[in-house]
Amino acid sequence: MDKLVLIDGNSIINRAFYALPPLTSSNGLHTNAVLGFTTMLLKVLEEEKPSHVLVAFDAGKVTFRHEGYSEYKGGRQKTPPELSEQFPLLKELLQAFSISQFELAGYEADDIIGTMAKQAEEQGKTAIIVSGDKDMLQLATERVSVWITRKGVSEVERFTPAGIDEKYGLTPAQIVDLKGLMGDASDNIPGVPGVGEKTALKLLHEFGSVENVLAHVEEIKGKLRENIEANKENATMSKELATIYREVPLTYSLDDVSWKGYDSSTLAAAFRKLEFKSLSERLNLGAADEAMTAETEETATHYEVILVDGQSGWEALNGALAEAEAVVVDSAGDNPHQSEGIGLALAAGGRCYVVPYASLFAPEASRLKEWLLDGGAQKISYDLHRAELVLARSGIELSGQSFDVQLAAYLLDPTEADPSLHGLLQRYGLAPIPTDEAVYGKGAKFRVPAAGDLAKHLAAKADAVRRLREPLAEQLEKLGMHRLYYELEQPLSVVLAGMEKQGIEVRAEALKELGTEFQRRLEETTESIYASAGFEFNIGSTKQLGEVLFERLGLPVVKKTKTGYSTDAEVLEKLEPYHEIVRLILHYRTLSKLQSTYIEGLLKEIRPESGKIHTFYRQTIAATGRLSSQYPNLQNIPIRLEEGRQIRKAFVPSEPGWTIVAADYSQIELRVLAHISGDEGLKEAFLKEMDIHTKTAMDVFGVAADQVDANMRRQAKAVNFGIVYGISDWGLSQNLNITRGEAAEFIEQYFQAFPGVRRYMVDIVEKARTDGYVTTLLERRRYLPEIRHSNFNLRSFAERTAMNTPIQGTAADIIKLAMMRMHEELTGRGLRSRMLLQVHDELVFEVPEEELELMKRLVPDTMKTALKLDVPLLAEVSVGSNWYEAK
Repeated sequence: MDKLVLIDGNSIINRAFYALPPLTSSNGLHTNAVLGFTTMLLKVLEEEKPSHVLVAFDAGKVTFRHEGYSEYKGGRQKTPPELSEQFPLLKELLQAFSISQFELAGYEADDIIGTMAKQAEEQGKTAIIVSGDKDMLQLATERVSVWITRKGVSEVERFTPAGIDEKYGLTPAQIVDLKGLMGDASDNIPGVPGVGEKTALKLLHEFGSVENVLAHVEEIKGKLRENIEANKENATMSKELATIYREVPLTYSLDDVSWKGYDSSTLAAAFRKLEFKSLSERLNLGAADEAMTAETEETATHYEVILVDGQSGWEALNGALAEAEAVVVDSAGDNPHQSEGIGLALAAGGRCYVVPYASLFAPEASRLKEWLLDGGAQKISYDLHRAELVLARSGIELSGQSFDVQLAAYLLDPTEADPSLHGLLQRYGLAPIPTDEAVYGKGAKFRVPAAGDLAKHLAAKADAVRRLREPLAEQLEKLGMHRLYYELEQPLSVVLAGMEKQGIEVRAEALKELGTEFQRRLEETTESIYASAGFEFNIGSTKQLGEVLFERLGLPVVKKTKTGYSTDAEVLEKLEPYHEIVRLILHYRTLSKLQSTYIEGLLKEIRPESGKIHTFYRQTIAATGRLSSQYPNLQNIPIRLEEGRQIRKAFVPSEPGWTIVAADYSQIELRVLAHISGDEGLKEAFLKEMDIHTKTAMDVFGVAADQVDANMRRQAKAVNFGIVYGISDWGLSQNLNITRGEAAEFIEQYFQAFPGVRRYMVDIVEKARTDGYVTTLLERRRYLPEIRHSNFNLRSFAERTAMNTPIQGTAADIIKLAMMRMHEELTGRGLRSRMLLQVHDELVFEVPEEELELMKRLVPDTMKTALKLDVPLLAEVSVGSNWYEAK
């Protein structure tokens, strides 16, 4: 039997946005609402296997209902841009699913759904309506069931007429009477003041409809009667507003929304753009990618594959080293410090030579290892940084890093969804090769294939590097990024590898002692929580905690989730003034996370042979150009709380008598903003060495410096950094716990105080619209194709990105420049001091006693002169026997 699924697009995406935590793709797009919607959609498609599917959207703010009641939906706040920008993403994804989507000016999604459901029923089809709005219950019939989402969008409550009768004691038709009496605040439908759901149900059980309630109002007693008599027109109008119109003049029929399923390759590409990896794996869409590759794989196999496994093979390889065009090192595992090598492939002339990794330790490999070490022999590869670390783990040195196609491709487009060799070949229109996942498998299924298949894959990768090198190098030259690549990013990768191989010493005993202390405090806090609650319960159980806070203690419910009450950090922070237990729970969670994530987590990362932690800095992750620390992430150690800062005590110099020196840029992004915008007020603050947050508070609030209190400075600080990150009024309101209106006014006052900043933001958006991209001061480029998009939401997101990318990206460039300058100073002066870490805007060194005074001057001076700005850069230096003391 034909089955039609009708989905209320606006309702579901709204519920998903507020139910799921914030989620952004690597290029900064918010995707949590789309992810939640897609998860729900897949559930419906898999369970119901419909023959027809339609997602309906509201076409605009004005509908026919506004003609009778201009205030309809008038109380709704403006949709946060973090949600608005996801509507076009969802609509693109629905196209990839081959699912019909409709909207019609003057009508709401409800009306389209009601009309289509009626058509389906008339044609003998069954229909399922999916929405978060209980108004839809009026559409339920024996052939039409209504699914109302609950707990976000992860669960649904399925209603038939019998189910509605069981839950409410009403027929579907009476749902509009229910809304007529009780109103609906979300749609600004007034109803009758003082009548909630319980009272409305009681009235309808007795009288049956709004009209009968009004006709028998004299039978109702007290204040309720007065309210109904005074609001007769409101009740009647509210019922009309809540009634779904089922005669929408649609220009399409049920045949137009038939659904035959999705094309796997199309959906795979859409998921790849949104970075929905887990959903792609769940649907096995990787297989679709491989099928596409197999179809187009003429792979220009114009090279001979030579598996080097005998004397003649080694002789041939050694003879080809001088003409090497590309070299690839493959390894198993994400962490290069722990990866096991798989093999090496070298492309030269019409051949690709493949060496199994174990063969690198054979005597015959000596000439190859000399070539790898030779700094004069150019190495062209994919991810030279990882290759250097993997080889170093085996005692093999790599020098002469010349060109890295991964790094070059990242600079050319830092938001590329698939930066693998497979993806890059597709991007540049070259014959593709199989993905690593197709050859090796993934996770627990990872297997190194037989020698012949392995040789074929490694050779294909070396050949791919060879084919990509020229078009990428040409693009770097053409787009003015030659210096950025060859003078900063490529040599920086070598500096980073050196820092990573050096590592930083971490005292396991100090971490264990701190862990013991945290455990003691956890136990004390636990007892205090039990005392405050009056009984014991599982603090780690969200369900039990919710029951304690909201049912036993009666605290106000802030937010609900798919599992009941929300007890996330945002909720607890709002509840803190209400009860002492909330502060204790927040403290408990902080200690618990420090214990599990940082104490236990860091202990696992200490290499027993060195007593050090060796992180891995990725240059090709953040679209802004920032470095990303992994395995472990040393940039995320929490330092806002004293307990978190304590963890840094375990990070110590690796030599006796040495000292940790740390230097941190002060407000670098705001200084970059002052330079780029040319705003005289901002420049004055930095040139006169004023506290920038106090200066901002003075200008925004119109007060003297001595009148700026702590709260004013806190709010000014939030606005300062919010402006840099393109914050919206909604985002600022969440940060400061104020209304969106107050936040919007705050932002406007800021722009009035610093008109140069507003001018910069207008100009940079216009430039981005003309050029299609923005750049940093070092010509790092970020493309913004959506800047000219007809869709307002996508265009708005691109505009905000255009405003903040030059600031954040330039700050990232400056710290990288400082690292290169410091490396040159350390090596040029023959100093023993070592650069160990980069953490956001901070550099960490270990320094011998005899170089300490020099380094205390050299480090901040070098950082301050990394790039010439119209305002001074400031780096504050500190020293100590461990990283904690050096802060």
